[in-house]
Amino acid sequence: MVLVGLNNNNKPNKTMKTTAQLYKQFLVSSQINYTCTYLSEHLEGLDENSIYRFLQNHRFRPRLVWEKTREVIKLSKNGYIIFDDTVLDKNFSFKIEGSRKQYSGDKHKVIKGIGVVTCLYYNPELDKYWILDFRIFDPERDGKSKVDHLHDMIESILKRNIPFKIALMDSWYATTKTMLWLDSLGKVFYCPIKSNRLVDDTEGKESYRQVGLLEWNSEELKQGKLIKVKKFPKSKKVKLFRVIVSNNKTEYVITNNLTQDSTDSCQKETAIRWNIEQFHRETKQNTGIEKCQCRINRHQRNHICLGVQVWIFLAEIASKTKTTIYQIKKGLLDDYMTQQLRNPSLVYC
Repeated sequence: MVLVGLNNNNKPNKTMKTTAQLYKQFLVSSQINYTCTYLSEHLEGLDENSIYRFLQNHRFRPRLVWEKTREVIKLSKNGYIIFDDTVLDKNFSFKIEGSRKQYSGDKHKVIKGIGVVTCLYYNPELDKYWILDFRIFDPERDGKSKVDHLHDMIESILKRNIPFKIALMDSWYATTKTMLWLDSLGKVFYCPIKSNRLVDDTEGKESYRQVGLLEWNSEELKQGKLIKVKKFPKSKKVKLFRVIVSNNKTEYVITNNLTQDSTDSCQKETAIRWNIEQFHRETKQNTGIEKCQCRINRHQRNHICLGVQVWIFLAEIASKTKTTIYQIKKGLLDDYMTQQLRNPSLVYC
C-alpha cells in the first residue's frame, strides 16, 4: 500500500487530507500507539484536526465489512455462524461516548468499555473463519439489547443468502426466541445454557428443575439426554449434554440435532465457537481497535469499523503467505531492524 498524500518523489505535500486508505494504512503499520496525535506526528503536513474531521464526517457502517469479506470468503453448505461479544477496554477513559460499565470475559470483571457483538463465518472444510458482521452495543443510543443485534445480523445473513448449517453462540444469546427461530429455519444450534435454566427430563412426570440439579446416569453422560426446555412448545424436545470443560468448569449444552448421540462430538462442535475468541484477540492486538482515545461516539464507531477492515486485510495476507497475523505485524519490526542495522538513524560511537 502507498500512503495517500505522498507525491511521486516521496515528498509529503504541504497539506494532506486524511482518507480511509491512509487511516487503515496507519492501523496496519503502527505497533503500539493508534491515536490521532501519533498519526499526525509521523506524517509531515498532516494536521491532527484533519484526522478528527475525517472521523467525524464519515459514517463507516458494518455493511462495509461484508463488502470486504465477500471478496475473499469461501462459503460452504456446511458452514457455521458464530456469535459472541467482546468489550473494548476504556476503563481509564472517563469521557468517551458509548462506553459503559459491563462484564468483560477477557478481564473477568466489570469494566468500562464499548461492547461489540460479532458474527463470524466458519468453513469446516478449510478450517478457516471470516468476519461477517458486527454491531456496537449501545442501548442508550439505539435501545437494542445484544440479542436484538444478534437477530439483526441473522436477518442480514438470510438476506445475503449466505449458506450455513450450524449456529453457535454463548449462553447469553441462548434465548427461547433465538433457538426456536433457528430451528424454524431448518438450522442446527449448539448453545450452552446456564445451570439455573429450567428443563424437564421426565416427559412431564415431574415439574421443571434447574439444569444443574439434574441426575445423570453413565449412558446419559456419554450420549446426552432428551429434555424439554421451559417455554418451548410441548412437542419440541432437544438434546442436553453435560460437558466437562475443565476440572472446575462444567457446561450444559443443548442442541436441536436429536441424532447427536456423543458428548465428545458435542464438545468438538461447541469448541469451534472459540474461533471467535481468537478473532477478538487478533483485532485487539494487531489493529488497535480498542486504542482510539477520541471522545466522540462517531469517531469511535468509525475507528472500530476501519479496524475490522484492517483485520480482513491482514488475515487474507496471512492466509496467502501461510503465516499468522502476529508474524505479519512483527515482520514490520523486522524490516525496521534490518534497515537500522544497515543504515542507522542513530550511530553508536
